[in-house]
Amino acid sequence: MKNKLISFWRYRFLLSNLINRDIKVKYRRSKLGILWSVLNPLMMMCVMTLVFSHIFRFGIKNYAVYILSGQLIFNYFTESTAMSMESVIGYSPLIKKVYVPKYIFPLEKSCFAFVNMVFSLIALVVVMFLTGASFYPTFVLAVYPLFTLFFFSLGVGLFLSSSAIFFRDIIHLWSVFTTALMYASAIIYPVSMLEGSIMGYLIYLNPIFWYIDAFRQVTIYGNMLSFAHIAVCAVCAVISMIVGSVVFKKGQDRFILYI
Repeated sequence: MKNKLISFWRYRFLLSNLINRDIKVKYRRSKLGILWSVLNPLMMMCVMTLVFSHIFRFGIKNYAVYILSGQLIFNYFTESTAMSMESVIGYSPLIKKVYVPKYIFPLEKSCFAFVNMVFSLIALVVVMFLTGASFYPTFVLAVYPLFTLFFFSLGVGLFLSSSAIFFRDIIHLWSVFTTALMYASAIIYPVSMLEGSIMGYLIYLNPIFWYIDAFRQVTIYGNMLSFAHIAVCAVCAVISMIVGSVVFKKGQDRFILYI
């Protein structure tokens, strides 16, 4: 463990430079630059609110804030895991030239996606202010679901980045899976409408639902995190990191043969 920490500290500047590079590349030649991290979720929220609040009429108070809060969490997970999955493949020219700890690349993508999400949180605050939503002291507790979600997403990203090298089809399958996962995460509808159904029970097996619900509880409802939220978010993050790290470590010595 000590050697791993020393190795990570040694490559901290590389990690920082890669994050800065991704930010510059993503917003290169864009007039608004990183402001798109705020504008994009705002525009998506407007479209989804217009469609779902008027057509399906879920009857959720302040639906714009409800849908945006879920959207931010889910978008971070999908962006982080999708980019991490292709990170080692994308940096194959660098890996072939110099020695770099390969976990740096999925870690960098997770950090980059997290930075984007932090900027996107500005959009949530703006919408809450414009719609007259209440701001509760529990808002600061949002750090917990976001922090544990980071490690959950990183663990999934490590697993996917290793798997994608040996089985490239997983890159295409993952986009299909996350689309299905979106509809099973109670982003656009209240989970109460599923009570008593099989789907109502299955949704509680979805870790992303717990992260979204924990985030909503402290930000838009002003509730303290329940023991279930604290435990599930932590356990999912720990399991994800253990599985992802083990799979990544076992496969990393053979990466060079497939990239």
